[in-house]
Amino acid sequence: MAVEYSCCETAFIIRVILITLLVLFAGLMSGLTLGLMSMSLVELEVLVKSGTPSDRKHAAKILPVVRRQHLLLCTLLICNAVAMETLPIFLDSLVTAWGAIVISVTLVLLFGEILPQAVCTRYGLAIGAAVAPFVQILVWICFPVAYPISKLLDRFLGKDHDALYRRAELKTLVDLHSNEAGKGGELTRDETMIIAGALELTKKTARDAMTPISKTFAIDINAKLDRDLMKLILEKGHSRVPVYYEQPRNIIGLILVKNLLTVHPTDEVPARNVTIRKILRVSENMPLYVLLNEFQKGHSHMAVVVGEHGSQIEQPSTENPTDVREVRVDIHVERHPQEKSLKSRRALKKLKSLSMNRGLSKTKTKTKTKKWSKDFHPEVLNINDELLPNFSEEGEAIGIITLEDVIEEVLQEEIYDETDHRDGS
Repeated sequence: MAVEYSCCETAFIIRVILITLLVLFAGLMSGLTLGLMSMSLVELEVLVKSGTPSDRKHAAKILPVVRRQHLLLCTLLICNAVAMETLPIFLDSLVTAWGAIVISVTLVLLFGEILPQAVCTRYGLAIGAAVAPFVQILVWICFPVAYPISKLLDRFLGKDHDALYRRAELKTLVDLHSNEAGKGGELTRDETMIIAGALELTKKTARDAMTPISKTFAIDINAKLDRDLMKLILEKGHSRVPVYYEQPRNIIGLILVKNLLTVHPTDEVPARNVTIRKILRVSENMPLYVLLNEFQKGHSHMAVVVGEHGSQIEQPSTENPTDVREVRVDIHVERHPQEKSLKSRRALKKLKSLSMNRGLSKTKTKTKTKKWSKDFHPEVLNINDELLPNFSEEGEAIGIITLEDVIEEVLQEEIYDETDHRDGS
């Protein structure tokens, strides 16, 4: 039979104090179980790196404790169970059996569950940081029992419970933080659109952002830069104009409009006589973020989009800057049409001489370290009077895409310059 203690005796007071401490301890364990275990490692790492000064300090203290989640969970639950099971023993010595049950349930429910969990849910970061050293001591004390259980949980349930957000989830999260969502977010509409556009960039391809070839302004390489054509170029207001040969779908290069400043309309200079730069050729299925990286390398801010049957070709970023792709295919020895018919020793000697001269010219070219070295630019075409490139076999051009088109996809808004018409005319 349990020993009964009279009120106000020393033993009575000690037991009341112990009961109070047990209730508070159980409540703390219950609150920390909900408060700490509800914090993901990803959330804590975000707070450590980019939270407010106080949040950074709190998260830095909590992170080492929460990192082994199953071990922490087992420790908190073991401590809570010990406190709950010990509480009725002390109550039974002070009150009757039914009184101990009523008081125990009331104390546990109100002060051991409801209030602690409500407080720790709202202020879990600050409370967790304050008691982190104490929790670490409890982990060491309960380690012999908690560790084996935590290892079993790691094996059957998995060690890591935190999964990073997918792009769609991140986009929804950003939308909820918009000030237009009405949830107290700080992000403006433009900020949310830019973030969403950047997240969706990986799903969009060159075909989604290109201008169809039928709506592209381009000039024939054999056209004369007379007054009418120069006026038309100025009216279009483009900084770059594609150049085609024979048909608009055979885009072979581009002209920088600023290079036409020195061309007088009355001279009617042929387009082939001005500087024509190489143009990047990409597949219609190339992701826009890959294309953006190509544009950033500075080879070109305009690219030709070829059909699906065409492969990705002529990407300057993968070439050696000194390996010039010559349009004059007749100077390549291995492609010389009469190479197999040369039988005489004199002809072979002449052919070797031509090859050596070409090799020397390449050697000299490789000694130039800058792409703007004198009389050489790896992105400028050498136009031959007789042979011009025909890319129809490599893939039909279906459109033109520029750096501005990619940026518009990120902004998810049209960029209008001085020459654009908002009415679409």
